[in-house]
Amino acid sequence: MTDQKTEEKPLGENQQSIPLQATGSAIPPEELERLTADIIAAMKTVYDPEIPADIYELGLIYKVDIDDDRNIAIDMTLTAPGCPVAGEMPGWVENAVSLVPGVGNVVVNMVFDPPWTPDRMSDLARVQLDWY
Repeated sequence: MTDQKTEEKPLGENQQSIPLQATGSAIPPEELERLTADIIAAMKTVYDPEIPADIYELGLIYKVDIDDDRNIAIDMTLTAPGCPVAGEMPGWVENAVSLVPGVGNVVVNMVFDPPWTPDRMSDLARVQLDWY
């Protein structure tokens, strides 16, 4: 990726923020804002089949980078390394984000550091799962 600079985008009261590319980008701010919103909306269509909440609200997305050519690099994790869909879920995320108009190539990297904990969940996910 080229010219990646990030700023923190707040997600929710209890959910940690995801670094998103912003300042110093060749992408106009309005387009970057639209791309960001559309990418988040796309990620929210992907659900962990064992947990009735989307991966974004669960806090499984750690980082999203958008380069000047609108290529997307996503770092994500799983609730547990032994998740039965570990081999499939990155493809689901890649497919969903690839459908966003204006997006170039999408690469999803699976990471396990730091390990996921329920503290990463948004308030919405906590309500959906009765974990409040």
